[in-house]
Amino acid sequence: MKQKSQKNKKNSKKESKLPQLPSTSLSDSTSPTSPTNPLAAIAKQDMFEIMLSDKRSASTRHAYAKDLRDFFRTIAQTEPTPEMVNYFLQLSQQEAVTLVLRYKGMLLEKGLAESTINRRLSAIKSLVRLARSAGQCNFSLEEVKGEKAKVYRDTTGVSPKLMKQVFAQIDRKTLAGSRDYAIMRLLWDNALRREEIASTNVGSYNADSSTLKIIGKGKRLAVETIDLSAMTRDAIFDWLWARKELKFDAPLFISLDPVKKGSRITGAGIYWIVDQYFKAAGVKKKMSPHRIRHSSITAALDATNGNIRKVQKLSRHSSVDTLLIYDDNRLHDQLEMSDLLSDMI
Repeated sequence: MKQKSQKNKKNSKKESKLPQLPSTSLSDSTSPTSPTNPLAAIAKQDMFEIMLSDKRSASTRHAYAKDLRDFFRTIAQTEPTPEMVNYFLQLSQQEAVTLVLRYKGMLLEKGLAESTINRRLSAIKSLVRLARSAGQCNFSLEEVKGEKAKVYRDTTGVSPKLMKQVFAQIDRKTLAGSRDYAIMRLLWDNALRREEIASTNVGSYNADSSTLKIIGKGKRLAVETIDLSAMTRDAIFDWLWARKELKFDAPLFISLDPVKKGSRITGAGIYWIVDQYFKAAGVKKKMSPHRIRHSSITAALDATNGNIRKVQKLSRHSSVDTLLIYDDNRLHDQLEMSDLLSDMI
C-alpha cells in the first residue's frame, strides 16, 4: 500500500509539471459561441491591424493607417483602438452611413483634393468589407460615393535633355553613385514606380537574359518580368559588383545611411535620391520618382509618334484611356483648337 501511494504521489508531481491547456470540452460554459472559447478569442482580433496586414504594399499600409487614424481623430477625437473600431463596426446601417457622410463633408470643407478624399473613404470601406466578410459588421458603405477626380492633370515631367543633365550629377565611382545610377536608369528606361524598385531582390535580376522580375502595382503577389536595356542591365551589374552581394534573397537596393546601412531601401529613400539629383542639376520644378515615370512615358510617345500600344508595354497601364491622357497633354490639342478659333475672329 505504501509503494502504491508513493507511486501515486510521484505521478501527481509529474502531472503537475505539465502545461495546463484550456479545456476543449463543449459544455455550456465553453460552447463554440461562448466568449471563453479559446478559438473564438483568437478569431476576434483587431480588425484594424488585420486589414493593414492584408495589404501587400508597404506604402498602401502606411497610407490606409494614416487615413483611418484621421477618420477616428476627426469623428471621435480618439485613436483607432480595437475597442473604438469595434464600436464603429457595430453601428446600424443608417448610423454608419450618416457618420461617414458627415466625415466626407468635413473633408470637403477643408478643401482637400478629390483623390485624397477618395483614398480616405476607400480605407474606411476596406475596413468595413473585411469586417463584413468576418461576420463582425452588418452594414455596408456602398451608398457613400467618392468624388469625381481628374487624374494625371500634369503628365509632362521633364525633357530628355534635362534628364541628361541630372544623370551627369551622379558620381558612379562611389558606392552610393553606383546604386543611384542603377535606380535612376530603372526609373527612366523602364518607367518603374519607386515601390516596384524597392521591393526587388538580388535574385530578381538576371544579367544573362537582361531581365528583372517585379511585383507590379495592384498585382498582389503576381510577378512580372520586364526587359532591361543594355545600359540598365550593366548599371545593376556594376552596383552588385561594387556591393559584393551574392545572396539571392537580399534586397537588390539597400540603404547606405550609417543608421540603416544594409536594410532594404524604402520608397521614401528613392524619393530623396531623386530630389537631391534634380536640385543639384538646378531643376526648379519639384520632381519625384513618379514625375520621372511621367517624363519617360511622354518621351516614349514623342519618339514613337504616339504609338499607344507600344508605349503601353512600357507603362504597363491596365487602361489605354490613361495613356490617351498623356498623349493629349503631349500634343496640346486644346491649345491648337483655341488658336484655330482665335484666328477666325
